[in-house]
Amino acid sequence: MKQIFKNAREASRRLATLSDAERSAAIIRLAELTEANIAGLIAANAEDLSRMDRSNPLYDRLQLTESRLRAIASDLRHVAALPSPVGEEIEHRTLPNGIDLLRVRVPYGVIGVIYEARPNVTFDVFALCLKSGNASLLKGGRDAESSNRAAMELIRRALRECGLPEDASQLLPSTHEATAELLNAVGYVDVCIPRGGRRLIDFVRDNARVPVIETGAGVVHAYIDSAADLDIARAVVNNAKTRRVSVCNALDTMLIHHDRLADLPAIVAPLADCNVEIHADDAALQALDGHYPAQLLVKAAPEDFDTEWMDHKMGLRTVASLDEALEHIATHGSGHSESIVTEDSAAADRFRNEADASCVYVNLPTSFTDGGQFGLGAEIGISTQKLGPRGPMGLREITTTKYLLTGRGQIRP
Repeated sequence: MKQIFKNAREASRRLATLSDAERSAAIIRLAELTEANIAGLIAANAEDLSRMDRSNPLYDRLQLTESRLRAIASDLRHVAALPSPVGEEIEHRTLPNGIDLLRVRVPYGVIGVIYEARPNVTFDVFALCLKSGNASLLKGGRDAESSNRAAMELIRRALRECGLPEDASQLLPSTHEATAELLNAVGYVDVCIPRGGRRLIDFVRDNARVPVIETGAGVVHAYIDSAADLDIARAVVNNAKTRRVSVCNALDTMLIHHDRLADLPAIVAPLADCNVEIHADDAALQALDGHYPAQLLVKAAPEDFDTEWMDHKMGLRTVASLDEALEHIATHGSGHSESIVTEDSAAADRFRNEADASCVYVNLPTSFTDGGQFGLGAEIGISTQKLGPRGPMGLREITTTKYLLTGRGQIRP
C-alpha cells in the first residue's frame, strides 16, 4: 500500500506540470471508452447486483444501466469543458514595500475518497480530481467491487492513451485494512473525503490522521408553512421523497404547521403510489386516518426524527409555528439540506437566515442539492461541515491556494 501511495504522490507532481488541455483530453477519452464499453460495464455491474437483494434501498444506487452510463459519459464531457480552477488568480496587489503579492488556486495533490455502493462515483471523482490537477486514490465498497474494477480499467487506459501517468488514479482494495492505511497515509494523502452514510463518515472522522472533509450524511427536512401553496407543497414533498429514496438529498422528515393539517392528505397523496411508509405523530395520524393506506401509517418513535431513511419511509411531525420548525431542524438536522414551502416572504427570509444547512430552499425540493444541478459538472460529495468547502464540492472546492511573492531584494526590518 505504501508503494501505491508513493506512486500517487509522484503522479500528482507530474499532473501539476500539465496543461488543462492535456488533462481534459484524458477525461474526454474516458467518456468515449465508457460509451464503447457499455456492455462490459453492465456485465460487471450485474455481478455486483447478483450479490444484493433487490429490496435493499442501495440496489438503485449500485445499478448501472445504458442510460445511466451514457449520462456518465455526458457528465465527463461536461467536466472536461469546464474552466479549470488551477492557476486562477484570487488576489493580486502590491504591498507598501513594493513586493508583488499574487494568490492563486493550486491542486491539493493527492485526494483519497472512500465511498459505498455507487460506481458512478468512480467516474465522477476521477474526472473532477484530474481536471483540478489532483491524483486520486479511490476506496470503494465490496458491494460495487466488480463495477469499480471495470471502471478503473477504462480510466487507466484513458490515462495511458493520452500520455498521462496511470497512477494518477488508483483503486484500492475493498478491505477494511485498505481503509485504515488510507486514513493513516500521512505525507502521501493531502485530504480524505468519505462519501456515504453516517456510520462511514463517523468512522473516517474518528480514525483519520490525514485531513478529512465530511460529506454526505443527511437528515433532510421540508417544512410546510401555514402560508404554503398546496400544489407546490405536494410537488416538493413528492419529488424530495420519491425521486430517489437512497440518495443523501432525499427527504427524511416533513414538518407541517398545524393550521394545514386539513390539507395533509392531499399533500402526501402521491406518496401512497410509491408505497411510502409514514411515521407520524398523533395529530398527523389523526388527519391521515381514512385518507392514506392504513398499512403505510406508523406511530412515530422519537428516534424516527433522527433517522436518515434511505428508503421508502418518512417521518412526519406537526408544529405550531415557524419557531418550532426551526427548533426541530436545529435539534435533528445534519446540516445538509432544508426546505420551506411558503408564500410568506418574511417566513422565507427567516428560514433562509436561521436554517443551519449547506443548502436552504424556498418552494423547492431538496433533490436539487447536487453538483450537476448547480452547474459544477459533477461533485466529489456534499460537504456538511463549516470549515473549508460547504455544499456540493466541484472543481474549485478541491483546490487550495498558494501565495506567490516577487520583489527586488527587499528585506524585512
